Amino acid sequence: MKLATLKDGTRDGTLLVVSRNLKHAAKADHLAPTLQSALDDWDYAAPLLEQLYNEINDGGAPSASSRAFSLDAKQLMAPLARAYQWLDASAYLNHVELVRKSRGAEMPPEFKRDPLMYQGASDAFIGACDDIVCGSEDWGIDLEAELVVILGDVPMGTDADKASQHIRLLALVNDVSLRNLIPAELAKGFGFLNGKPWTAFSPVAVTPDELGEAWDGKRAHLPLVSHVNGELLGKPNCGADMVFHYPRLIAHAAKTRALTAGTVLGAGTVSNRDRSTGCGCLAEKRAIETIEHDKPDTPFLKFGDRVRIEMLDAEGRSIFGAIDQRVVQLS
Repeated sequence: MKLATLKDGTRDGTLLVVSRNLKHAAKADHLAPTLQSALDDWDYAAPLLEQLYNEINDGGAPSASSRAFSLDAKQLMAPLARAYQWLDASAYLNHVELVRKSRGAEMPPEFKRDPLMYQGASDAFIGACDDIVCGSEDWGIDLEAELVVILGDVPMGTDADKASQHIRLLALVNDVSLRNLIPAELAKGFGFLNGKPWTAFSPVAVTPDELGEAWDGKRAHLPLVSHVNGELLGKPNCGADMVFHYPRLIAHAAKTRALTAGTVLGAGTVSNRDRSTGCGCLAEKRAIETIEHDKPDTPFLKFGDRVRIEMLDAEGRSIFGAIDQRVVQLS
């Protein structure tokens, strides 16, 4: 099923069930007021939401038709408007290797044994069509195209071979990075803060079965397509070159503490060794240009630029809807 959150003037919005073709939605607040509340009581809420989802797709059911309306992605917040925890990893080591190589640094061997992961800002996420607001172009504004999982409760010490059962939903994100602020922050030895503003989410989050055979319980074997100002940046396949799959990342995060329902876990910028697939962020494209030509030619995002991120199924249908954002200056 596909779930979204309607902007209603509150911090957490109203839970929606969305049709498979993304054209219609129905309010589901009589079943669970918000997505977080559904995740908190998933065994109870999920079957009821699934029933409403089937009614919307079948059409004509009174309980669905009385609540259904035509959907515009601009009406939506992030599916999970805020979360108790947002963790992001670098599971695609090709991305890490290219960025480090461009500045003359080797890949430490431990990077291949243990996932890189940090905790990001989760006090608020932004909707798929909300602007990327920045104070200066000098900050090095960049997109990062990612696929994330949204979890149920995960016990501390969960093994990777059992972790997939805790995946409730998947979503796309644009994990915006301010590249020119990050080096000074990392040099302090205490991680990101200013370099990682709010993250944007796809219009809907979906249960894993919506990906069909492309989802194997560990990876999603579909391209993630990114455009900047209408020009293709890349379409790397999420299932290729993913060194640490989602269950492995979940196990890493739950090593020393339990994870609460609603935790969002990302695998990092999708990146393939096959360079014909392009890139999932501008930093990687600039790194390749530096390696090949000694300097980058591609600029970071400017005010007025537009970013689009989307995943299509084998028949060319949008699964999550598109992240479609404009970069604007803080007024």
